[in-house]
Amino acid sequence: MMAGLGQHSRTRWRTHLRSNPRSRGRTGSRTGPDRATLGVIGLICAVAGFFILSIVLGPVSVLLGWLAMDRRWNSGSHALPALVAVVLGVIDTVFAIIRITTTAVGAPF
Repeated sequence: MMAGLGQHSRTRWRTHLRSNPRSRGRTGSRTGPDRATLGVIGLICAVAGFFILSIVLGPVSVLLGWLAMDRRWNSGSHALPALVAVVLGVIDTVFAIIRITTTAVGAPF
């Protein structure tokens, strides 16, 4: 009985010396925009890409949306603007490529 009690208290004392063992090394830097901001910026780029510079703003919105989703598809419902930015960015990019190829061939679009 005493050996088990002593072992438990010694282990508890050792973990008490460490401030927070699970958070060390896992916290990211707080500089730069957060994921929600990246998602909103990507969404704005995707909507603006429908009107101007779609060949540039489409891939930018895909990239920003993908980074906002933390490079995962299953990041939950809080990444809805990021997912919309990715989808609209892909649509922008595809339309821009179609527009460029049809004007190169000479067919009006």
